[in-house]
Parts: sequence; C-alpha cells; structure tokens
Amino acid sequence: MPGFIHDGVLNVCTNPTLPPMTFMKHAGGNTDMPSGVDIDLARALAGYWHVRLEVSSMDFVGLFPSLMAGRCGLVASGVTRLPSRERSFDAVPYLDTALVVVAPATTPPIDRMSDLSGRRIAVQAGTSYTAMVEHLNEQLVAQHRAPIEIQQYPTEENVVQQVLLGRDFAFISQDVEIYFRQKQLHGRVHVILRTDDTDYRQFALYMRKDAQDHEALRHAIAVLSANGQINAIARRWSINPVGATDLTAGPVITFAWGDFFRALASGAFLRGAGVTLLLALASHVTAIIISIPIALRLGGKPGPVRALLGLYIYIFRAVPTLLQLLFVWNALPQFCPIFREAWFSPFLAAWISLSLNESAYQAEINRSALVAVDAGQIAAARALGMGTGQTYRHVVFPQALRIALPPTLNDFITLLKTTSLASVISLHELLSVAQVEVARSFEFSEYYAAALVYYLLMVLFFIMLQKIMEHRLGWPIHGAGAHER
Repeated sequence: MPGFIHDGVLNVCTNPTLPPMTFMKHAGGNTDMPSGVDIDLARALAGYWHVRLEVSSMDFVGLFPSLMAGRCGLVASGVTRLPSRERSFDAVPYLDTALVVVAPATTPPIDRMSDLSGRRIAVQAGTSYTAMVEHLNEQLVAQHRAPIEIQQYPTEENVVQQVLLGRDFAFISQDVEIYFRQKQLHGRVHVILRTDDTDYRQFALYMRKDAQDHEALRHAIAVLSANGQINAIARRWSINPVGATDLTAGPVITFAWGDFFRALASGAFLRGAGVTLLLALASHVTAIIISIPIALRLGGKPGPVRALLGLYIYIFRAVPTLLQLLFVWNALPQFCPIFREAWFSPFLAAWISLSLNESAYQAEINRSALVAVDAGQIAAARALGMGTGQTYRHVVFPQALRIALPPTLNDFITLLKTTSLASVISLHELLSVAQVEVARSFEFSEYYAAALVYYLLMVLFFIMLQKIMEHRLGWPIHGAGAHER
C-alpha cells in the first residue's frame, strides 16, 4: 500500500476540462465526479489497492501546488511525462500519446514546428507547451526568424474556441483529445502537424517524491497493463485513430435554443446560482462583522493598532482578488498543514478569501459613514447624559447606517459578480457549471448565455431591492454614496 493513501482513501487531483482524459460528462448529474480515461484508471487503481477513491477537481495551474501541499496523493489529468516535472515529482507513464498542432480545416499541413514562425498559437495556461514554444523561439531568433507568438487561455475549450473564431492560427494539444473531439468540432479543424517530440510521448501519473511509493505505483500500473484493464479503458474512450471518425466537414451549427432553455431549467444551473448567492451573502455578512470594529478603531487616535489596520486595508485592496483566492487555496496549506484536510473545501476557501477582501472595502464604507455623522449629534447625546454605548447605539449607528447602506448594497452587487472568480479553485458556482457544460459540448454561446441570464436576474433583484429601500427611507436616487472599485 503506497504512503499517499490515507485512511483507506486514494485522493486524486484533476482538472476536468480535457476530454477524453478527464471531463465532466454530465454537468446536470453528479458534478463532483468527472469521467474519462484518467478517472477510470484511478478507479482501477483504487480497486487494485482495495481503497475508496476521492477526486478533487481544480484549475490546471493548481494541480501540482495541491499535490505538493498534500491535498491529494496523485495528479491524473492528461499530463504528459516531462523531465522538467520529474525534477520535483515522481511520474509513472501509463498511455502513449503524441503532440499535435491543430488549425482550421482549410489550413494546409506543415512539416515542422518551426514553420509556425511569425504565427500566433493558443495554448492552455499552466501547461508545458509555453516553455516548449519559448525554447523554440530562442532557436528561431538565433536563425533571424520571427518568433512564434503565444496566447495563453485558462481552459482547453477556450484554446479551441479562439482558433475557431480565427483569433489564433492554431493550437497545440495531444492527439487523443482531437480524436475524441472530432464529432464536437464538426470538421472545422484538422491536424496540420503530428510531432515526434519525445517529451510528449506518454501520459503519466504524478506523485510526491518517494522511492517506495513510486515503485508501488509503477507495479500497480504494470499489473493493470498486463491484465488488459488499461487497454480496455483506452478502447472505451476511442482514443486512437482507428476508433475515431474522419475529420470531415459537418453541418454549420447555429444557436441551439433547446440546449439554452434546458440549461436555464437544469438543476445544475440552479444549484450553481444557489452556491453563488450563498457565497456572496456569507462573505458579505462576515465582511460587515469584521469591518465594524475596524472602522471604529480607524476613527480613533493614531497608534500602532490603527497603523496595522490601515496596512490590512491597503493590502487587501491592493492585491487582486483572484490572487488572494489562489493564495488561500494553494499556498496556505503549504504554510499551515491543517488546511490540507478534507474540511478545507473550495467553498470555505472562497468564503475566507472574499470575506477578508470585502472587509477592507466595507471598513472604508463604515469609516466614512461614521465620520459623516455630525459631531454635534454626539455632543447633544452626551449633554442628555447618554454614555458612550448609548450614544453609539441610539444616535451614531442609526445615522451611519442610513449613510452606509447605499454603498454597501452597491458593494454587495459587485461581490456577487466577483464570486465567479471562485471557479478557478473548482467551486461549483454558476460560472463553473457553465464552463463544465462548455467543455463537454463545445456549445459556448448557449451555456454562457444561460449563465448570463442567471447573473442578470440576481443582480436585477438586488438593484430593485436597493431602489425600494431608497424610496422608503428617503435616500436620493441619483447615486448617493455610490461606491465603485
């Protein structure tokens, strides 16, 4: 039993956006369990060791940081075996593949990678393709030739879409994905180069450095290969040219209204919208609780505490929210091992990150509202014999609330949209659900339009709520206390 199995559980990290290696086959069903070659192989390994399988889905760039942090025991995500990766991790190959260059169907074939000189190509962010092309560019520049322009996109379906739209000349991928995607792509692209690059000849499972665990995994893969299980998985997913259909032109696909309306009414989109709303509400309430004592202290006398709170606000307002999310999810477990446990879910990580980020903005809103209360009101309260607590409870807070509420509601609407960033840490919120469907079907317009409708409806509800409150409490409608980031 390898050491990366704990409490009878094999935890595998994957980025489910690369059919047929790992992807969400049915977003409307069990959104926590991807499908594909790598998932079937992980199940076979779990059966071999007689343990339970758990799959942690995440953004591609988070795979190896999560492995390093101990959040999972293996990375299985259509990742090729590369010497550069094996300097930090152990790898066990399990399936042959080849690197291919894919372009629109009318593009003529090329003979070698250097023929892409001066062209713009698309690659998925976080993959090793970027480093490979940059190395090739050094050779091209030395030959006084134009380098290849690299455009990076967060997911594989985004990469393909940019080529379909004509923004990029071609994209780099592995042959098995193209074989599997042929029906989805309707003959609109074809392989213009199949390389013999030895660094991209095998898919591999990755694990932390450990000689005994490496041997245990290697032996398990050898057994599964010898008894035919790996070949059976490959045949099931048609990842060879024999099982693939020809790249012939198919019908022109227009907007599929049926899929659009099915997405609007699907349980997956409803659950995603619910998670989005819950995350926004939880983060904003927590931010308000954190920000009130900060705002009170910022209004006091200068001192070390006030300086530290000012630094806190500056840091969380200066650092991009996306970076804060990635730091909490991927970097924090490396500093504090307790955050490697299963209880530290993507929702909890997003809640912590967004709450801390939002509290910095909310503290400034509350501080401004407290300062705006006329000092004469406080003097009058003290003249009537009120104590400090009574003055704040009966005089200061009610007036400050009236001033702070409009920008607070504006800030909440901004936060509601910011929750979409949590898709990068694989929280199954609204945008993540749409991306899963896009990766499965390549129907970009239909599923992104469905997500757009949900966001419009949610934001519209809170805008109408804000208007009602403005009307009832007598706030000026024209942007009183408007707050923008």
